[in-house]
Amino acid sequence: MTDRIEVQRTIDAAPADIFAVLCDPQGHVAIDATGMLQDAEGAPVQAVGDSFVVHMDREALGDFPLGRYDVSVLISEYEQDSLIAWTILGQIRPQIGHVYGYRLEPADDGTLVTSFYDWTDIDQHWRDADIFPVVSEAALKATLGILDRTVRRGYPRPSST
Repeated sequence: MTDRIEVQRTIDAAPADIFAVLCDPQGHVAIDATGMLQDAEGAPVQAVGDSFVVHMDREALGDFPLGRYDVSVLISEYEQDSLIAWTILGQIRPQIGHVYGYRLEPADDGTLVTSFYDWTDIDQHWRDADIFPVVSEAALKATLGILDRTVRRGYPRPSST
């Protein structure tokens, strides 16, 4: 049993175009395949330590009746156009400690995107609860498909003012 899931997809777009979606709080909402991410607040991230708020609704997973709640996404790794990773900070204690992220590598036919979800370093309290992985491999794959579609459609679209 591993404490990490990785899935890959080649997207016919430049790394910078994909990375722009991944740095934008609204981009996270736009590509989420789980249905948990409802909305987000904050500016696009640009460095380790940056954060934004995501409004969540756990009902989409049908596992725990948490209702609507907010979490902070805290960027833990950032390499422009090639790597972004974050942990989730919420109101529950102890903090969980799981990490999500994307690695982007130029490929002949676009960009090889690796999505990863790692719970290796979660707090022992949550390991003992035996609830991981919360997000399935299928959901990560589906999110990559939505990311592909989102980038091909030109996200983010300029505002019409």
